[in-house]
Amino acid sequence: MSITETPARPATATLPRTISHWIDGGLREQSGARLSEVFDPASGTVSGRVQLGDADVVAAAVAAAKAALPAWQATPLSKRVPILQAIGRLLREHSDELIRIISAEHGKVASDAAGELARGLEVVDVACAAPLLLKGEFSEQVAGGVDTFSLRQPLGVCVGITPFNFPAMVPLWMFPIALAAGNTFVLKPSERDPSVSLLLAELVTRAGVPDGVFNVVQGDKVAVDALLEHPDVAAVSFVGSTPVARQVYERATASGKRVQALGGAKNHMVVMPDADLAQAADALTSAAYGSAGQRCMAISAAIAVGPVAEPLVQALRERLRGLAVGPASDEQSEMGPLISGQARDRVLGYVEGGVRDGAVLVEDGRAVAVEGHESGYFVGPTLFDHVGPQMDIYRDEIFGPVLVVVRVDTLDEALALIAESEYGNGAAIFTRSGAAARRFQTKAAAGMVGINVPIPVPVSSFSFGGWKRSLFGDHHLYGAEGFRFYTRAKVVTSRWPSDTDGGVNLSFPVAP
Repeated sequence: MSITETPARPATATLPRTISHWIDGGLREQSGARLSEVFDPASGTVSGRVQLGDADVVAAAVAAAKAALPAWQATPLSKRVPILQAIGRLLREHSDELIRIISAEHGKVASDAAGELARGLEVVDVACAAPLLLKGEFSEQVAGGVDTFSLRQPLGVCVGITPFNFPAMVPLWMFPIALAAGNTFVLKPSERDPSVSLLLAELVTRAGVPDGVFNVVQGDKVAVDALLEHPDVAAVSFVGSTPVARQVYERATASGKRVQALGGAKNHMVVMPDADLAQAADALTSAAYGSAGQRCMAISAAIAVGPVAEPLVQALRERLRGLAVGPASDEQSEMGPLISGQARDRVLGYVEGGVRDGAVLVEDGRAVAVEGHESGYFVGPTLFDHVGPQMDIYRDEIFGPVLVVVRVDTLDEALALIAESEYGNGAAIFTRSGAAARRFQTKAAAGMVGINVPIPVPVSSFSFGGWKRSLFGDHHLYGAEGFRFYTRAKVVTSRWPSDTDGGVNLSFPVAP
């Protein structure tokens, strides 16, 4: 199977019918490739076909990244940083097109796509602080005439395997920091919404990143497996479901690679009796149903403490009945479709299961109809009350517009539910009590905690990552942790001998 270079499309072009790879600075077609259909989720129609790369495509991309590595590592930070600044500038200049492509292939509304892009650009800005974040340490005269200092050096060829729900943001959480640290990169985006990756590649190249430093391989499990096993890949960053994250972590670490694999979530928001009810209901509605619930940081379980449960459910019901569900092309739409027919059917199955298990279906999104888009993958906002922790709709990550309400009597019961969950991505509390907030931030078993903030995704100067089965590996994404992940430490002990030094001493060295 051969790989041939094709002319780069202009950044203003419409979505390509055939979506290919980006290797060594240009589009690459793969003859005889397997193809996967890309859909417009709002209409259910095919908008393109993406080539699914095989081991040969992966080998070509990794070879290009490996060949470009020595020169990029040798590029001074004073030259890398202006290139990163140019990447950020071009991404902002082409934000409208990026937003349009995200909405067309993912289905999220334009305001949501704009927010995704903005959070990705934050990390580009942090990557421009590489001279500060790559600094080592220095200790003078640790022994007689001996100085010790540390360096952080790049790993080599790094890989990002990214999910459909944030086709721009998650890649931007990875590759800018990897490139800033002196690595080269191969991106494997989701085959469900792959077109954004090619526009990212074009803009990165236009910013001055040399050919081969940033590459894109389209594909499915075949391409992923080839990347995980390739001997020239030094590190893998992954975001996806927990079962796949575990497999990626185990397989890549077995091959000697450094791995950060972020998995699924079941994020809880605790509403205390003293919370501002209107603010809590607004926050829950936004956090549960934004992007049709297809966020790893979506709130999917509300824990109502004590007497707040009844008025909270009523307030949620009122808000859900006013939400506008429709295609991203309609400026009035607040919530778009799910990514695929399979995703829609999976969510509908959970709704039916919740009814069978005895939960109270307060708001039923199964019968939503969007005029003119009857074949789209829409599910309306769905709300369950009186949900028990043994129910699948509580335990599992549904990844759709379904919010469950669990009623408890105390904050300690709420904290126990969070602790018992297999996931530990995010947790939030709404309260006016400083004591309750402080207890929650200390005791909540999650990697990211919000106090009167429903989706506590940290700003990019901090880092993103969960606990338990929400993260496999020791490093979180972006921020200082991102720079630590994409570099390895080297400690140098230096001594410049004088004329009086000499003699053989076989004892273990100690400071004189």
